[in-house]
Order: sequence, then structure tokens, then C-alpha cells
Amino acid sequence: MRQIPVETAGATVMVAKAPQPKVRDRRTGEIATDAETGAKLMTVDVMFAANNEVEILSITVPESGISDDLTMGTPVALTGLIARPWENEFNGQKRHGIAFRAVAVTSLVDAAPASKAA
Repeated sequence: MRQIPVETAGATVMVAKAPQPKVRDRRTGEIATDAETGAKLMTVDVMFAANNEVEILSITVPESGISDDLTMGTPVALTGLIARPWENEFNGQKRHGIAFRAVAVTSLVDAAPASKAA
């Protein structure tokens, strides 16, 4: 399947919704895992602002790639972001879209504020 790297250097990216486990099957509540590593997958919704446009993207990330304290409004860096077009058919209706996946979503907020000299 084709994967398209997404350039994030000129974008402003902030958490729109805190990380949640990615559900594989809504009926059973089964949590999605990475097919290659078996790692639990999470979904992070981010506000992606670039070229005078803003979109909310839902990004799939391995649980180990999410930094602590990602809350709404936290500025973040997206490592290894790719876009993958998809298409499927369900009950005779074709659906399509773009899925986003990243290696990591990392907070850009300094975890330890610098102390002021007296």
C-alpha cells in the first residue's frame, strides 16, 4: 500500500483530543495492535495548521510513541508522519479516505520549567 510522507516543518500542530486507545472492533471493544510489533495502538486528534488552513487529523501512534501529559492545546511534534489512502466497501457502499500514522507524538512543552536566578 502506498505511503506518503507528510512534511510538518512549516505547520503548527496542537493536541485537539487527548490520546485514546484505538478500537479495532466496536462491537467487542477489542483494542487495535500493530501487525508487526504487537504494540497497542492509540489515536491522537491534532489540529494541523499550515498554508492558512486548519484541519483536525486523527493520527494512529504506538502507545510507546506518545509522550506524557498530552492534553488539549499542547503543542506537539509529529515524528515520521505518513498518509495512507484507503478504500473499502461495506454493504455495497464504497468508502474512502486518508489514514494518518506517526512513529511518535511528542510534547513541545518544556517538562521542567527553567528556574530563575535570584
